[in-house]
Amino acid sequence: MTTQSPSPRIVGGPRIASADEVSSPLTPEELRKIHGYWRACNYLSAGMIYLRENPLLREPLRPEHFKNRLLGHWGSDPGQSLIWVHLNRLIKKYDLNVMYISGPGHGAPATLANCYLEGYYSEIYPDKSRDEAGLLKFFRQFSFPGGIGSHCTPETPGSIHEGGELGYSISHAYGAAFDNPDLIVTVAIGDGEAETGPLATSWHSNKFLNPIRDGAVLPVLHLNGYKIANPTVLARIPHEELESLLIGYGHQPYFVEGDDPFTMHQKMASTLEQCMLEIRSIQQHARATGDATRPRWPMIVLRSPKGWTGPKEVEGHKVEGSWRAHQVPVADPATNKKSLKIVEDWMRSYKPEELFDANGTLVPELQELAPSGPRRISANPHANGGLLRKELELPEFRAYAVNLKTPGTLYLSPTDVLAHFLADVMRRNMNTFRVFGPDETASNKLTAIYAASKKTWLAQYLPEDADGGELDVAGRVMEMLSEHTLEGWFEGYVLTGRHGLFSSYEAFIHIIDSMFNQHAKWLEKSKKELSWRAPVPSINILITSLVWRQDHNGFTHQDPGFLDVVTNKSPDVVRIYLPPDANCLLSVADHCLRSRDYVNVIVADKQEHLQYLAMEDAVKHCTKGIGIWDWASSDDGNDPDVVMACAGDIATMESLAAVAILKERFGDLKIRFVNVVDLFRLMPESEHPHGLSDRDFDSLFTVDKPVIFNFHSYASLIHKLSYRRRNHDNIHVRGYKEKGNINTPLELAIINQIDRFDLAIDVIDRVPRLRTIGAHVKEWLKGQIIESVNYAHAEGIDKEEIRNWKWPE
Repeated sequence: MTTQSPSPRIVGGPRIASADEVSSPLTPEELRKIHGYWRACNYLSAGMIYLRENPLLREPLRPEHFKNRLLGHWGSDPGQSLIWVHLNRLIKKYDLNVMYISGPGHGAPATLANCYLEGYYSEIYPDKSRDEAGLLKFFRQFSFPGGIGSHCTPETPGSIHEGGELGYSISHAYGAAFDNPDLIVTVAIGDGEAETGPLATSWHSNKFLNPIRDGAVLPVLHLNGYKIANPTVLARIPHEELESLLIGYGHQPYFVEGDDPFTMHQKMASTLEQCMLEIRSIQQHARATGDATRPRWPMIVLRSPKGWTGPKEVEGHKVEGSWRAHQVPVADPATNKKSLKIVEDWMRSYKPEELFDANGTLVPELQELAPSGPRRISANPHANGGLLRKELELPEFRAYAVNLKTPGTLYLSPTDVLAHFLADVMRRNMNTFRVFGPDETASNKLTAIYAASKKTWLAQYLPEDADGGELDVAGRVMEMLSEHTLEGWFEGYVLTGRHGLFSSYEAFIHIIDSMFNQHAKWLEKSKKELSWRAPVPSINILITSLVWRQDHNGFTHQDPGFLDVVTNKSPDVVRIYLPPDANCLLSVADHCLRSRDYVNVIVADKQEHLQYLAMEDAVKHCTKGIGIWDWASSDDGNDPDVVMACAGDIATMESLAAVAILKERFGDLKIRFVNVVDLFRLMPESEHPHGLSDRDFDSLFTVDKPVIFNFHSYASLIHKLSYRRRNHDNIHVRGYKEKGNINTPLELAIINQIDRFDLAIDVIDRVPRLRTIGAHVKEWLKGQIIESVNYAHAEGIDKEEIRNWKWPE
C-alpha cells in the first residue's frame, strides 16, 4: 500500500457532466414501477402528517379523519424519496452495500416511508404491520404524543443521524465510511443545512478519505430552494458559481434538475448509476495499484421543487416550489371544506388504490423493487453499529505504569504516559480505532501515538513535510481544525461500531456542546427504550490544555464549563473522570475504552504534574471513584477536624500543599484527605447507579465537620451534585471564578482562591479551635500570597520552591 506521496494530485479533471448527456437507462416498464414506488413513498409521507383514520382513502375524507394537530415537514420528502428509490435499483443491480443519511431538517417522513415499504419497519415494530391496520398505526404515531418525532430519531431503522440539529450529515457520513471499504454512504444535504458552519467545513472531509481502505461518500446536495421562510443561498447563486464552489471542494458535481417526474426519474437513474460506477472505478484502481492519490469523488446536485407533487396553490398563494411547502402545506383541512378538498385531491393523485392491495399491503410488483435482507437501506447493519462491533484488543495498561515508590515526589506529563498506551491500542486495532483532535495531538503531549500511525492526509505534500510533519495517506490520527467535523466523524465512526478517542483543549471543547447534547440524547433513547439497538462503543473525550495552565494564552483559554454541560445529561449515558495522576489516567482510559453507550469525559493536564499513586493503588482508587488517601491524612481513622477534598490534578496538588502547611503548623490537627476521580460518585445512588449511598457519603465527609472541597471547575457544580446530602451546609467549595489573564500557575490559583495558602486560611477560619491560635499562621499565609504574586509579576515565573514542590517525606 502506498503510504506517502511527495506531491499528491487530484485524480480526475473538473469536467462537469449533466444527466442530459447520458442516455435514459429505464425501460418503460421499469419507469412505470419506479414511479409507482415513488408515489407510494410520497403518499405515506403525506399520510403521516395528516391522517389518523382512513389510511388508504377507502372512503371520502372527512374532518374526523385528520389529526387534531398537524405537525411535520413535507418540503424535502419527495426529493429524498427520489434518491432512495433509485438507490434501491442500483443496490439490486450491483449488490451494493449502501447507507442513507437524511440531512434536511425534520426530513424523517421520507426515511420512515421507505423503511415501511421495505418491510423492515414492521419487522422491528410488529404492530406497524404491512396491512391497513398497521399502516393506520404507522400514520398515527408520527409527530403524535407517545409516538415518534419528525426527524430521524433513534427509533428510525436505518438511521445514525437524527438531524434535529443541522450541519452534521456529511461528517457523520464520512465517519461511517472510514475503515468500511465496502460501504457507500449516500448523504442528502438540505440546502438550508448547507448554510451552517459545520456543514460548510465538512466538505473538506474528502481530503481524509483513503480509497484503498475506506468506503465512499456520495453527497447529494438537495436544492429545493427554501428553508423555513426564506430562500436558500446555494439555490440563489448562479449555476456556474455553485459549480465552481463544489469543484473547489474537490468534487465532480453532476446536476439533476427539473420538475417533471418521468424526466427526473431518467435523469436520476442515469446520473446515480454513473456516480456509483465512478466510485467503484476509483476504488478498484486504488486497490489494484496501491495508489491512494486523492481522487475527485463524484457528487450530485438535485434541484427539485420544495414540496414537489404537493398542492401547487392554497388560497391564492404558491405552495409547491416555495417556502410554504416546508412544513404542512395545507393547515386547516378539518375546518375548511376547500382545504379538505385540496388535501384529498392531492393524496388521491398518488392513486393509492393502484399501490396497495385489498389488505393494505404494497402490491407485489412494487415490493420487488426493494432489496432484500440486510441489503435494504433500512436494515443495513452499519446503521445499528453495535451489531458489527468488535471488541478492542487492549494491551495491559499496567505495563505503562509510572514506577512510583514515594507519593508526591515525581513530576511528569500524564498525557505523555497515556500516549504510549494509546499507541499500542492503535497498533493492535488498525481497522477499528482512530484518534481525533483539532491540530493539537502533539500540543497535548500525545506525540507518541505517531509511532503507531501518523496523521491522515490526502491533500498536497511539500518536501518540508518529511521533517516532523507526521503526514501519511494511511494515517489513522484524524486532525483538522474543526471540532465540529471531528466530533461528527467520531460519532459516525462509533455509531457504526468502531472505537476512538477525541482530545481537545478544555476551553474549546465547548464548540461541540450541542453536538454532545444530540449524541447523549441519541444514546439515552437507544439505551433505555430501544432493545433492538445494540450497544455501541462510547465517545471518549480527553480534555487537556487546562484552565489552570494557560500561562500565555490567558483569559480566553480559561473555561472549564464543559463539565457543567455534561452533568445536565442523563447520568445513565455520561460520566466525568478527573484522574489526579498518570497511573489513574491509564486506569480510567482503559475503563472508558471498554465501555459502551456512554460519553466519557476525562480531564487530565498535559503539563508535568506530581504523581501520587502506584499502579495497583491507582486501580483501586479509580475503581472506587472516590476515596481517602491515608498517606496524606492525619486523622488516623479517628473523627477528623476537617476534611480536605479535591478533584482534578492542580486542585489535588494545591490541596496536598495546604495539608503539608497545616501539618507543619498545627501538628495535632486531624485532617482527612479525600480525592475524587469519578465526579458522578458524588450523586446519591438513588439518582445514579454509580452514586454513593448516603451512609458512604456521610462516612467520607462526616456530618458535622467542615469540608473544604478544592475543585477543578466551577464551584457550583459540586453544590449541584451534592445539594441533597445531609452535610451539604458544611461543604465549602473552591473552584474557578472567571478570574484570570496572563498568569503563572500559582498566581492564577491565588486569584481564584484554589491555592494552598487560601485553602489553609479556609481551614483556620472553619475549624473552631484554630480561629484564635491560628491568627499568626493566617497572617503568614496572607503574606505568602502577596509575596508570590509580586514575585510572579517581577520574574514572570513562580518561585522555585513552588515550581518544584514535593510532598514532604
